[in-house]
Amino acid sequence: MKYKLVCFDVDGTLVDNIVSAWKLFHDAFGVNPDLREKAMQSFYNKEISYEQWAQHDIELWQKEGIQRKDFVAALESSNVKLMSGTEETLSVLDKRGIKLAIISGSLCLILDYVFADYRSVFSDVFISTLHFDEKGYISSVDATEYDMKGKAIALQQIAKKEGVGLSECVFVGDHHNDVDAAKEAGLSIAFNATDEQLRKIADIVIDKKDLREILPYILPEYSS
Repeated sequence: MKYKLVCFDVDGTLVDNIVSAWKLFHDAFGVNPDLREKAMQSFYNKEISYEQWAQHDIELWQKEGIQRKDFVAALESSNVKLMSGTEETLSVLDKRGIKLAIISGSLCLILDYVFADYRSVFSDVFISTLHFDEKGYISSVDATEYDMKGKAIALQQIAKKEGVGLSECVFVGDHHNDVDAAKEAGLSIAFNATDEQLRKIADIVIDKKDLREILPYILPEYSS
C-alpha cells in the first residue's frame, strides 16, 4: 500500500460550515474585534508565539466569564456539522490498516460536539484543548504549538512515531495554515479550499463537500 498515514485538518475539512472555531466563538461572545486583530498581527509579526496568541484570546473569554454552557450554546446556534462522508471515509481507511491523525489549530470543543468518540478513531490528535472547573468556567488551556508552520513539524513527528516515511503520508486541509504540512506530505489534498496558495501547491484539489472524494486518490482500487 502506497500510503500508510492520513492526517486531517478540522475546521472546513472534517467539520463543515466553519472557517475557524476561534472566530465562531469570538463572534458568538461578542469579543472586541480590535483586540483580536491586534493579537493576530502580533503573532504574524513574530512578536508572540502561537501559544501566547491562543492564551491571549482565551483570556478575553475568561474576562467575560464565559462558561462551558456558553460554548455549547454557540455551537447549537450554529450550523456546524461533521463533513459529509466523514464516518465512511475514516472507516474505509481504518479497515485498510491506514493510520489516522488530526493536525489542527482548532479547539477540541468542535470535535467533542460533532464527533464525540474521535479520540478512539485517530491514533494521534494535535489540537488545542480547553479545561473547565467544577462550575464550568475555563480553568486552563493546552494550546497546540502545531498550527501554521508547526503543522509540518507535527506531521514529521507523527510519521516518525508510526514508523512511516513522509512519502507515505497524506495531508488533507483547506486553509493557508495547511500549506507547510501539505508541502511535506507525499500526497497533499486541498479539500474545499478557498486559499489559492494551498490550491496551487496541492497535488489534488477537491471542491465537492464530501470527504469520500479523497478515497480514490489514496486507495486507487477503491470504488464507492
